[in-house]
Amino acid sequence: MDLQKMDLHNWQAPELSPDMPHGDMPGDKIKIDDSHIQKATTIFPLLIKELKKENKDKVVVSVFGGSGVGKSEIASLLTYYLQSVGIGAYVLSGDNYPRRIPLYNDAERFSIFRAAGLRGLLKDKLYSKDVQTALDELWKSETDPDPKQVADYPWLASYQKAGRSALKEYLGTEKEQDYEEINEIIDAFKKGEEKIYLKRMGRSEEERWYDAIDYSGISVLVIEWTHGGNKALNGIDIPILLNSTPEETREHRRLRARDGKTDSAFTTMVLEIEQEELDDRAPYAKIVIAKSGEVLDPQSFRKD
Repeated sequence: MDLQKMDLHNWQAPELSPDMPHGDMPGDKIKIDDSHIQKATTIFPLLIKELKKENKDKVVVSVFGGSGVGKSEIASLLTYYLQSVGIGAYVLSGDNYPRRIPLYNDAERFSIFRAAGLRGLLKDKLYSKDVQTALDELWKSETDPDPKQVADYPWLASYQKAGRSALKEYLGTEKEQDYEEINEIIDAFKKGEEKIYLKRMGRSEEERWYDAIDYSGISVLVIEWTHGGNKALNGIDIPILLNSTPEETREHRRLRARDGKTDSAFTTMVLEIEQEELDDRAPYAKIVIAKSGEVLDPQSFRKD
């Protein structure tokens, strides 16, 4: 199809199909509702407009935002809509590319937070045997990241500040995510390679493998990923941010039942840090859409 001649004036979103495309993360569940359809149908004409501007044979689109905000569902819908108008598209899930399986990565995050928290106490000369005894109990209940605990343990403010700072240096960085491998995939796609091996990662150490994907008829690679707007990614042509607050993200995760600790103080801290990073990258997006479905100006997120 000649993209430049495409007219979406009378375009209507097609009915959902049971065999419609979806992300390639093993075991990931998506549940498309009316809000996803509304956002995807709002984004799609804007996406076509950006594709026309790019005017390339191979284009990479990134759908990014907070964990659980609906990236998988909306990326699947956008891919489906592209296919419905004759544009070959494929959804790649960035969640296949952390350096550790989820279980180990969750443990690494907590370990980084706690190790730095202890060093913070030492630096501020607040550490003692009594403090360690209290920490032992807080660690058992996993409430050491909870700001509410500071009322009973004032020294915990120093611990949490240092832990959060170290966690921010890890989350979403190349220490945690394998941007290099995704960059290699993007490069191979843009060079026109017809068979590209994509990684699959489950939730246990032995669930790692590669699938060979035929890209011969694919013009648009859609990457759905929390970190899809990160500056370490190369070759993203059209970044699309699904904006949300940490509270909205946490509620979506709870309903989706993605993990068992979505309401924990530590998860709240992780989501807040992720949101700070997303806000920093928002001005670089081509399209930004709010949780309400409103289209936002990316430049409104600039801090200068």
